[in-house]
Amino acid sequence: SPPGLLLLTSFLLHVEEGHASPTRLVCDNRLIQKYIGEAKDMEKRAGQCQALPALSCPTVLPLVDFSLQQWKSKSNETKRREILCDLALLVGAVVGAQGQVTQECGARQLSQLHRHANSFLLLLQTFSWEAGPWEPGCSPRSMEQTHITSIFLTYRQLVQGKLRFFFHDLAKDLCK
Repeated sequence: SPPGLLLLTSFLLHVEEGHASPTRLVCDNRLIQKYIGEAKDMEKRAGQCQALPALSCPTVLPLVDFSLQQWKSKSNETKRREILCDLALLVGAVVGAQGQVTQECGARQLSQLHRHANSFLLLLQTFSWEAGPWEPGCSPRSMEQTHITSIFLTYRQLVQGKLRFFFHDLAKDLCK
């Protein structure tokens, strides 16, 4: 079964009427550690692909570094929207790269990355604390890249950084 499906299923199992409650993912720290491990593995495997070409059309990636002090001052909804923006840009970058990579190893890794990133994107769209659905159209800080491996690096940094801290912050409220 694809890992993205597992992620989505684990969320959907905890959906309450009205809005989703990401209790299991948030309260069971082993799950986020598993997703961080998978992100590291994907990045490593992509780096091992032989002769990955540079992208002829640069892809736009979100800059996912952040200041922990600034991060802590934001509301959970603001954090969620920021991560959604980053994920939407990242998923778009993966799709753009997929159209340029014909080599089997690289294509396979990009396909797996697309499933994982898209699952988190769908997941975070299902739960919100403020009225109103998420609207794409945000403009996160970004950079252009021609190296395929930088897409995997960005995803790992996003999961290891903002997503992990976001789930940690949610755990304070949900896991009493």
